[in-house]
This record gives sequence, structure tokens and C-alpha cells, in this order.
Amino acid sequence: MIIILDYGVGNLTSIKKMLTRCGAEAIISKCPKQIADADKYILPGVGSFDHGISNLKSAEYFQILEKKILEEKKPILGVCLGMQLIAGSSEEGTLPGLNWLPGNVIRFKKEKIGDKLKIPNMGWSDVSIKKPSRIFTDMVNQPRFYFVHSYHWECTNVEDELVTAVHGYEFTAGVEHNNIIGVQFHPEKSHRFGMKLYENFIKYY
Repeated sequence: MIIILDYGVGNLTSIKKMLTRCGAEAIISKCPKQIADADKYILPGVGSFDHGISNLKSAEYFQILEKKILEEKKPILGVCLGMQLIAGSSEEGTLPGLNWLPGNVIRFKKEKIGDKLKIPNMGWSDVSIKKPSRIFTDMVNQPRFYFVHSYHWECTNVEDELVTAVHGYEFTAGVEHNNIIGVQFHPEKSHRFGMKLYENFIKYY
């Protein structure tokens, strides 16, 4: 059973539809018992960092979730804001993040982007895979995904960097360490590439 975590932030229904198309048994839930019994998790999210982290940490199931991820090493995939919440902090807000992986979230540097590109970064981008991962099993060398974001990850440990993309300059677009994965793009909006990523999460984690 895959739980799509409901903490009042995110496009949950579109993720569930994609997982169902991939053949997964997935439910949207904020029920502590269901979350305690789950095999793996998806942490979605859109919107501001402080709002997201405040909602998540105040959720009734939060301590259960942390135990499942940090102690029992259950797989979790953070999507968009969900990836950012995994970090220690964000320039977008003042509250600390989950700090499940060491890193910080920063705003795109306008001085490095130039005048021709806009913030937020919105649209399709190729990603470069930086290390072997089951999440990209049987996928082309440079898959394309759909992005909508003004902030991006900076890895403290370079070995956690999973994929990068380019918006004026190269930035971290995905991270992975053991059971914790995060992607800045939206797999549920990324057609066959997103479907393959979810299929791999279902099959290999």
C-alpha cells in the first residue's frame, strides 16, 4: 500500500490517478493507523515552504511518519514542495525543514539566470542523471519532466544528488539517499517519463 500524505497542501488527486494507472494500490490519507501500516509514501506539495512544513509537522500522524522513515527506513518520494521540505531550511521561509537529508533550498539567482529567463522556472526540461538509481530503471539517458518552481535544492553531500536540470545554470533537481528520494519536478504532469518513474518507485522500492 502506498500512502499519498494529506497535510492540506498539494495536488493529491492527480498523483493518485497516475499511481492507479501504474497498477498501484494507493490512497490519500491523514489517518495515523493507515500511515503506520503503509509500505511506502509519497510526500506531495505545492505552495510556500513555511505553510507546508507547519501543516506537516502539526499533522496527527507526523511522529509516526518520522519513525517509519528514519527508523524503519520505509521508502518515501517527495515531489516538488515535498522534496524541498526534506531539506534543513529554505530561503522562502523562516521555519526549519525536516532535515531528513542535509541541504538547503534557495531561490534561483537572477544574476546568474539573466534577463531572458523568468522566475518561476515553468515548463519541460531535460534532466541529467548523476548516479545509478532504481528510480530511473529502463529510462532514457536524458528524460524530460515538467517543472514549476522558484526555489531549488543545494546539496550538502554531493553524493545525495540524483539528477540536475538547467535554468540559466545547473541546479539539483532530485536527491536520493537510501530510502529517501525527492524530485523537484511533477511526475504526475510528465506523461510517459513520469509514469515510468512512478512505476519504478512501485516496483523497486
